[in-house]
Amino acid sequence: MPANKTGPSGKKKKGRRARLLVITVVLLLVAGIGFGAYWSVSTVRASFPETSGTLQLKGLGGQVKVARDDHGIPQIYADSAEDLFRAQGFVQAQDRFWEMDVRRHLTAGRLSEMFGDGQVETDAFIRTMGWRKVAQEEYDTKLSATTKKYLQAYSDGVNAYLKDHQGKSLSVEYAALEFENEYKPEKWTPVDSVAWLKAMAWDLRGNLQSEIDRSLASTRLSPQQIEQLYPAYPYGRNKPVVEGGAVDPATKEFDPKATPTEGQTGQPGQTGQTGQNGRNGQPGGTGTAGTPGANGTPGTQNNNGTPATGGGAGAAGGLRSGLTALSGTLDKIPALLGPSGNGIGSNSWVVSGQYTTTGKPLLANDPHLAPQLPSLWYQMGLHCTKTSAACPFDVAGYTFAGMPGVVIGHNQDIAWGMTNLGADVTDLYLEKVTSDSYLYDNKQVPFATRKETIKVAGGSDRTITVRSTRNGPVVSDRNSELGKVGQDAPVKDPAPDRAEGYAVALRWTALDAGRTMDALMDLNRATDFASFRKAAAGFEVPSQNLIYADTKGNFGYQAPGRIPVRKGDGRMPAPGWDPAYQWTGFLKPEELPWELNPKRGYIVTANQAVIDNKKYPYALTGDWGYGARSQRINDLIQSKIKDGGKISTDDMQKMQMDNSSEIAKLLTPYLLKINIKAENERETKYVREAQKLLQGWDYTQEADSAAAAYFNAVWRNTLKLAFGNKLPKELRVKGQCLRVRPANDAGPQEDLDGNTRLVRECGEREPDSAQPDGGDRWFEVVRGILDKPNDDWWKTGGRAGAGNRDELLARAMKDARWELTSKLGKDVDSWSWGRLHQLNLKNQTLGKEGPGIVRWMLNRGPWNLAGGEAAVNAAGWNAAGGYDVIWVPSMRMVVNLADLDKSRWINLTGASGHAYNAHYYDQTDKWAKGELLPWAFSADAVKKGTDAELTLKP
Repeated sequence: MPANKTGPSGKKKKGRRARLLVITVVLLLVAGIGFGAYWSVSTVRASFPETSGTLQLKGLGGQVKVARDDHGIPQIYADSAEDLFRAQGFVQAQDRFWEMDVRRHLTAGRLSEMFGDGQVETDAFIRTMGWRKVAQEEYDTKLSATTKKYLQAYSDGVNAYLKDHQGKSLSVEYAALEFENEYKPEKWTPVDSVAWLKAMAWDLRGNLQSEIDRSLASTRLSPQQIEQLYPAYPYGRNKPVVEGGAVDPATKEFDPKATPTEGQTGQPGQTGQTGQNGRNGQPGGTGTAGTPGANGTPGTQNNNGTPATGGGAGAAGGLRSGLTALSGTLDKIPALLGPSGNGIGSNSWVVSGQYTTTGKPLLANDPHLAPQLPSLWYQMGLHCTKTSAACPFDVAGYTFAGMPGVVIGHNQDIAWGMTNLGADVTDLYLEKVTSDSYLYDNKQVPFATRKETIKVAGGSDRTITVRSTRNGPVVSDRNSELGKVGQDAPVKDPAPDRAEGYAVALRWTALDAGRTMDALMDLNRATDFASFRKAAAGFEVPSQNLIYADTKGNFGYQAPGRIPVRKGDGRMPAPGWDPAYQWTGFLKPEELPWELNPKRGYIVTANQAVIDNKKYPYALTGDWGYGARSQRINDLIQSKIKDGGKISTDDMQKMQMDNSSEIAKLLTPYLLKINIKAENERETKYVREAQKLLQGWDYTQEADSAAAAYFNAVWRNTLKLAFGNKLPKELRVKGQCLRVRPANDAGPQEDLDGNTRLVRECGEREPDSAQPDGGDRWFEVVRGILDKPNDDWWKTGGRAGAGNRDELLARAMKDARWELTSKLGKDVDSWSWGRLHQLNLKNQTLGKEGPGIVRWMLNRGPWNLAGGEAAVNAAGWNAAGGYDVIWVPSMRMVVNLADLDKSRWINLTGASGHAYNAHYYDQTDKWAKGELLPWAFSADAVKKGTDAELTLKP
C-alpha cells in the first residue's frame, strides 16, 4: 500500500474532483512565488486526450474504433493494417507524447536541445556510438517494405496528433519547457521508432559493466580474489533454461533431443595475458570439460583456468582512471530500462496444460526494469476487424510508446514472453593510436571519422569529432581522463609502446544494422511454433529469452540474438591491434538453444544460464544471473504438480508475488548461533532483541515484516564489512570514505616512525550501480566461504576489526541494529521492511531535475513494498547504495491459452502520461498488492468492458 495513502480512488468522478481540489489548493499556495498564474487548472487539463465522440484523422482509409476500458487501456479496431498502426500512433501520442519525444532525443543524442548544456556529455557519448545513424541504416537497408509501410503509417498518426496540439495541449511538461526555452517538437519519423530499439539494447547489453568492474577490481585485488567474486554458475543446484540437447556435429544445428558427443563439449579458457614490465598476468578464462584454460604468465594455473599462484594488481594508472571515467559516463546515460547490473532481468515461465487446471498452457511474464512515471509499458490491443493476409493482426499486450506493434503479449493463436538472456555482445578494445590512425596487425590504419554538432538550448553549439576503428567507435575520446587509458593495461607481450596510453573502442552488436523491427512484426502475426521461431531468428538485439505457448496446447522456448564468436572469453579489455582477438563471426539462429514441449512439463527463464556450458560448444556469456529466482520458480512449480497437483491462474499470480529470500535461508541459521557480546549490557540487550526477530522467521519479505527489515540490514552490513570496504574506490558508493592502504602498497600499516600509511579514500560510483550490490552473484560468493570461518574475506582491519566469520557477522548484526534504530526507531516490534524498502515514482526528466513545484506535480509515492533482491517478486535494491527500490516487476501478466478472455495483466502505473489524469497511476495500488486486472481480448469481451469509445474518420 502507498505510505502516503494518495492512490487514486476507484470512483472516477470523486477522484477527479479530489485531484482538482488538490491542484487548486497547491496553486493558491504557490501563487506568491510566481507560479500561480502560470500553472492554472486549464494548463494541467489542456493535454488530456479526447476519448469519446468522433475525430478526423488524415490519411485513414476507413473508420477506426478506439475502445477504452475503465483504466483507459485502448483497444483499436481497423479494416487495414495501415489504418491500425496510424491509429496506434495517434492514440499513443494522445497519452504519451512527452515520453516519446524525450526518448527520440535520447536515442539521437539530442537531449541538450530540450534540457540545456547539462546533457552535452550524454549526447556526445550517444553520438559517438551512433544509435540514430545505425537506426537510419537499418531503415534504409535492412527492413522489409511491409515493416517500413507500418512505420510510416504509425508516424503519420503521431504527426496528425501533433498538427493540432502544441505546448500545454501536448502535456504539462511542454508548458514548463516552453516557459523555460520555447522548445517546439518536430514531426515524428519512422527512424525515431527504430532508434528506440538501440536504447532498449543498451540497457540490456550484457556484461560491459562487469568487464569494467573486473578491470577496476584488479587495481586492489589479486586475480584469485577476483575469481572468487565472480564464481562459476552452480549448474548442479540451479537448473538452466534448457536442460538437455546439443548441437548436431553433422548439421551444425541445435537439437533439443540430441546428446553431446565427446570432444564437442567444453569452451576453451582465454589465454592469460602477460603483464607489462613484470606485472602479473590476467587469469585464463574458466575452461570446461573439453579444453582447460591456457596458462597465464607469470602465474601458473589449475586445469580449470583459475590461477593457482601468482596474481597481483593487473590494471592500474591510466587504465584505472580511464575505465573509471568510462564507468562514470555510462552512469550518466539515462537508464530507461534499469540500472546496469545483476538485477535487471525478468521472470517468465510457461506450464503445460498437462499440469494446469485449464487443460491448456498458462504463461506468465514480469520484466524487471527501472521504476518510472509513466511506466515504460503501454497496454493496448490492435485488431483487424477481419483478419486476412493483408490485415493479419489480432494482438494485445504491452507496447512501447513510440513504436508500432506489441512487444510482449498474445494474439489469437500464440502468446509470448521475454526475459533478458544476458548474452555477451560487447567488448572493450585497447587501441594504440596516433592523431589520425590506429595500429592493427603491425600496420597503421586511418580512422573513420565524422563530425557531429550538438545544439544546446540556451547555449552555443558544440562540435565533436567521432573516430572509429575496425572494433567500433573510440569511446575514450569523450572524456579527458579516458585519454590516459592503458598506461599500465595488462596485455600480453609483445605489445606496442604505450606512450601516453591506449585508447578504448567499443565493439557492440547493436552498432551493426539489423532486422529486429521486422522480427517484432513477425512475432505479432505468428500462428504456430514454426512461425514463432522464424520471427525469433530476426530478433538480433537485444538478445532475449523468448518463451511460447499456443491455443493448441504447445509450449516452447527459443534463444535468439546476434551473438559474437570470439577466441577468448570477453571478460577483460582486449588488445585491438592483435588479429587473434577479433570476433570471427556470429552464431547462426539454428545453432542457438530451443525446445518444444519438454517432458518435464514447464519452462522457466529468469536470467539464469540458458544451457550447461559442458553440453554446449559455444560461449554465450560467462556472466549469467546465478539462478536464485529461476530455481525458486522451478521449486514452486514442482511442489505444486507433484502427486498429480494442478496449477491455476491464481497459482501463477501468487508465484509472481513470492517474496522468499534465498540468502536468508542460507545465512540466518548462522546468525542465530552468534553469541552477541557488546561493549555493555544495554547494547548487548539491544542487539539480542533484534536477533530474536529471526527466530521462527519463514524467510518471506512481506512489507510489514520486522524480521525481513533486520535480516536485509544485516546482509547489507555483512557485504560492506567483508567485501565492500576492500573494493577500490571506483566500485564503492560515491561519498563513502574510508582510511585504506594505497593500492600496490604492501608495506606495514605504519612506517618506522610510527606514522600511519593509510590514506583517506572516497567512493566514486552512483548508488544504483555500486558494489557489492547484494544480488545472487553475492549469494554464491558468500556461500563459497560460509563454511570457511577463517577465510581472509571474513577478516577486517582496525581496532574493532573481525578476525573470523562469527566476529564479522556479530559486527554486522550490531551495525544493523543501530542503523535501523536511526531509521525506524528503538522499538524493534515497530520495524517493517516496507518502511525501509520504498518505491518512489519519478517522471524521467522534469520530475528529477525540474523546478521543485514541477517535481511535486509530476512525481508520486512512496509505496512500502514487499519483495527484494533476487526474490521472484523482484523489488530490487542495491545493498551498497541503500534500501530504496531501484528496479521492479514493471508489469505482470498471466495468459490463459484455454480462454484468452480469462487472462490477466497489470501495469506499474497507468495508461496516461499526463499528471492528474485519472489514469496517470491508477494501477499502482493494485500492482503493489499483487493484484491483476481482467484482460479482455475478444470483441465481445472488449465491448462489455468499454468505458469510452472514440471514432476516428478519414
